[in-house]
Amino acid sequence: MKMPAKMTVLILSAGLAACSTLFPPPVNVGDPESELLTKRGQPTQRYQDGKDHLLEYALGPWGQKTFMARVGPDGKVISFEQVLTTQKFATIKVGETNKDGVLKTIGGPSETSYLPLRDLEVWSYPYKEAGVWNSIMHVHFDKAGIVRQMLNGPDMRFDPDLRFPFGMMR
Repeated sequence: MKMPAKMTVLILSAGLAACSTLFPPPVNVGDPESELLTKRGQPTQRYQDGKDHLLEYALGPWGQKTFMARVGPDGKVISFEQVLTTQKFATIKVGETNKDGVLKTIGGPSETSYLPLRDLEVWSYPYKEAGVWNSIMHVHFDKAGIVRQMLNGPDMRFDPDLRFPFGMMR
């Protein structure tokens, strides 16, 4: 059975559109902000950081990547990096870094919660530890908004034994 030419073109166009969404064009240092916005679209959040500003591109609550673009006062990209990494988490200092510092370092959390017995607010960030393991980092803040603890562990949402009906029932 031969597929009509119009149908073939439609399928190929849809496939190319999907690839451009999954693999957006690279952002280069020195690109003007307008080009960054053309390549990546509107950011999920914007932060002012001195004379520079940051554009956050979070990939959703199940996403394990957040990209942060630093744009200088001249409107050009200074850096563009994936920030949900062990190295970036290590730059957050317990007892020193506040919420604003965390936002400017790794962006907004995918989920927030509260621990009433310890009186701590928790921001959670799913990520791929070492690029391999489905993990989640929990950043704990006191009432003053200072980081008091950071805990990471496996992201249980990816555990096949805990996903019903496909996993084992306990």
